[in-house]
Amino acid sequence: MIRRNVQNSIQRAMADTPIVLLSGARQTGKTTLVRSLAAGFRARYYTLDDAATLALAASDPDGFIRNLGDAVVLDEIQKAPGLFPAMKLAVDQDRQPGRFLLTGSANVMTLPHLSESLAGRMEVISLFPFSAGELHHEVEGFLPWLFSGNRAEWRSLPSREDIASRLTRGGYPEAIRRENEERRAAWFASYLSAILLRDVRDLARVEGLHSLPNLLKLLAARSSGLINLADVGRDAGLPHTTLTRYLALLETVFLIRRLPAWSRDLGQRLVKAPKLHLVDTGLACHLLGANARRLYADRNLLGRLLESFTVTELFKQISWTDPRISLFHFRSSGGAEIDIVLEKTDGSVAAIEIKASQTAGASDFRALKAMRDQLGGLFRSGVVFYLGDQILPFGDRLWLLPIQALWSS
Repeated sequence: MIRRNVQNSIQRAMADTPIVLLSGARQTGKTTLVRSLAAGFRARYYTLDDAATLALAASDPDGFIRNLGDAVVLDEIQKAPGLFPAMKLAVDQDRQPGRFLLTGSANVMTLPHLSESLAGRMEVISLFPFSAGELHHEVEGFLPWLFSGNRAEWRSLPSREDIASRLTRGGYPEAIRRENEERRAAWFASYLSAILLRDVRDLARVEGLHSLPNLLKLLAARSSGLINLADVGRDAGLPHTTLTRYLALLETVFLIRRLPAWSRDLGQRLVKAPKLHLVDTGLACHLLGANARRLYADRNLLGRLLESFTVTELFKQISWTDPRISLFHFRSSGGAEIDIVLEKTDGSVAAIEIKASQTAGASDFRALKAMRDQLGGLFRSGVVFYLGDQILPFGDRLWLLPIQALWSS
């Protein structure tokens, strides 16, 4: 079993927090992880995927929670949101840390009243598909390096690999195990059917979501681009209100993620539209019918998926490294653009550009240099990732790095 890097974060949270929610898409390994953790602290395990357990929980939430005991794991908690008020009552009576370890395949904090009722009682930790470091049995050290200001020599990087093949595989455990492209495509098709036609419908409590598969394909084609709701709505044949609701549902089940625009007074007008990223490049490639050969033939598509890959890898690393880091993109009306801006709560900033090429030049650092000069000491590092092999400094706090530095320990 591949060890998940977020495991230590879960254990730390359970040491001082009554309720811990492990939140993420289906088939990312949540059940496997919480079952292994449950054995370590002698907790009983229940899944709400079981019809009998779900019926009991839904019919008498207070009685169900009251009879569970001191430490329990509840899998797929979004199926019984009525349990949350019962857990709140139980925790208010006894705030013992680690009482409830929950998993959710939908972002329950977007559901009505839950965020208010559990404030201060629950910590939410994200579990994504496997990170590149986890697949190499490494704990990535890129984020600490990026903000540390430490310019010591890099340790040896992971061996170079075929980046297009990595993008087409993605990170879902079952997809990783399937080497055959056709069998992997069959799994992605089944997975999407289950998510879109069952989970989303159950969450929305409505029928008529037949437009979602086509909408998701349209979004995959726009991955790493600015969201233009008018264009997407026209191509999908959906009114604005319906499109907005469907996008929220796709985010709730962790299929897409919007990256907001970063802004600080940089003396220029900013483009404030968010960017859109699918959370797994393997899934995006499946939706687009793209294999490794097509990615190398279409460098524009390779670049957009490489950007989405980098964004998602950073979200994964944030979940176990420093949840105080937020991700954004930056674009001005004058054309200055930075793919990823990372900001901590203390105001410190780092920035990343992604280049799907084996070469890079001074022009690729122009926007990073401008941001560094504007922010002064708050700017920690600027990086251009590329597909070459060399590590090169490009001036004060600016670096050219091979993409595999992203998952270096």
